[in-house]
Amino acid sequence: MLQLNNIQFSYPQGKALIDIHLKIKQGSHVALIGESGCGKSTLLNLIYGLLQEESGDITFDGNVLDGADFHLVPGHSMMKYVPQEFDLMPFTTVFENVGEHLSIQIDDRASRIIELLHIVDMSDFKDRKVKTLSGGQKQRVAIAKALAQQPKVLLLDEPFSNIDNFRKNDLRRSLFTYLKKENITCLIATHDKDDVLPFTHETIIMRYGRITDHRNTIDCYQKPLNKYGASLFNEVNVIPVGWFNNAKEIICYPEQLAVNEIGIEVIVKHSYFKGADYLIQVTCQDKTLLFNSPKKFKPGQKVKLALKSN
Repeated sequence: MLQLNNIQFSYPQGKALIDIHLKIKQGSHVALIGESGCGKSTLLNLIYGLLQEESGDITFDGNVLDGADFHLVPGHSMMKYVPQEFDLMPFTTVFENVGEHLSIQIDDRASRIIELLHIVDMSDFKDRKVKTLSGGQKQRVAIAKALAQQPKVLLLDEPFSNIDNFRKNDLRRSLFTYLKKENITCLIATHDKDDVLPFTHETIIMRYGRITDHRNTIDCYQKPLNKYGASLFNEVNVIPVGWFNNAKEIICYPEQLAVNEIGIEVIVKHSYFKGADYLIQVTCQDKTLLFNSPKKFKPGQKVKLALKSN
């Protein structure tokens, strides 16, 4: 188990992390989400030992993990970290980079490297020099390199940000399937809900250096505590008291509203084509709402809108 107790950390310009408490079971896949500057990358750097906490402690399986002040070479042997800046050797091959820290005396060294390159879909590039690769290709090599020594914990900071959309889904499925098979704990800092919803067991929401929510991912999505938390997953509507006979304010997503003969009257402002459907922007009493629709509506058109039943 990875555990953080009362972690505090500041940069010269101010507090970065405040009162961080976490318990993460072995094999869990955990998303770390929040607006830019909320402390996600700082938290990963502290866990890995690139920074030194001001107070509190970090433990793994009951053993205290000392911070940067106690190590000439930062990092912990049971962890690997893939930051947004890749730690690769540009003038050597992809194969050599992935196997950099694997002993040449390991019998299955070559087959292990090939297996990892297959996971990140880089087998065809094994003999290419890293300096000739694109940013997305380098990112995939960095992930394979991090997995080479079979870590117990993998820390990922925006791991798919440079990768083409048509490759992302296959890579995510392949990577998280491998992590599950090997029982590797994964913390992934991301802005992309498609990294979070299909693949993580838990989600940690951060704001202003604090953890504001930590629950099962499905609960964070379906039962958001506030507009901020919901907005990290999707567009958000805040429905005032009384509009749908609701006794308190409702936070909902566009897919939770639909045209209905019994509902509030709204005026269409824009229809945005989204592929499978349209995102319709409407106004009601000077308030903007968004809902999904299989068809397009004309600006100025009046329709009635209601909450979908669960």
